[in-house]
Amino acid sequence: MKDLKGIKGKYYIAKLIEEGEHEHQDFKFAISDARKIARSLSAFANNDGGRLLVGVKDNGVIAGVRNEEDIYVIEQAAQMYCRPEQEINVTAFKCEGGLTVFRIEIARSAVRPVTVHETDGSWKAYYRVKDENIAAPDLMVRAWRRATKSEGTLLTLNDAEKLLLELAENNPVRLEDFMVSAHVSRAMAEEMVIRLHVMGMLDFKYDGERFNLIAL
Repeated sequence: MKDLKGIKGKYYIAKLIEEGEHEHQDFKFAISDARKIARSLSAFANNDGGRLLVGVKDNGVIAGVRNEEDIYVIEQAAQMYCRPEQEINVTAFKCEGGLTVFRIEIARSAVRPVTVHETDGSWKAYYRVKDENIAAPDLMVRAWRRATKSEGTLLTLNDAEKLLLELAENNPVRLEDFMVSAHVSRAMAEEMVIRLHVMGMLDFKYDGERFNLIAL
């Protein structure tokens, strides 16, 4: 573990806090559960990366890190509860009143999905949407796995795949709506979604309730 002697950063941390919690930032008042932290790490790593500000309450008030041993719990979350293991960058900042805030940075993972070892023994992937960690749906996870294994082979598009891209060009489309329009089964529709995602032509967009499909 690196030297966590705090550097001056009250104005820097205050500026980050002003942003609030969002797609790439989360506040953590205290660290007590490595698995919960792992969910945040997974969500950031499966999106475009992000940071945790440890020692900051949900309302943005700086409470300071209560125990410097918290960093060991965070490292445990990254190494033992995430698969594949995640590399984190930890920096300590000294703020107003001598309080310390940890900035935990995690990059977008080159290998997705990054999954979390749950209490029931399963491994579940998460994705960061606005200020929430959302469980990634099975289809999205399967598409990530296929993309990781893909060698980038160029595939020709069939008529149904062209229709899907057309439907998803301007607005996200539900998988079920595409199935009806193309007159295809769920299995066939899901395979097309995965193929188009691997080709970099289709992605997933969360609407507040579910992930839909959008053309890139």
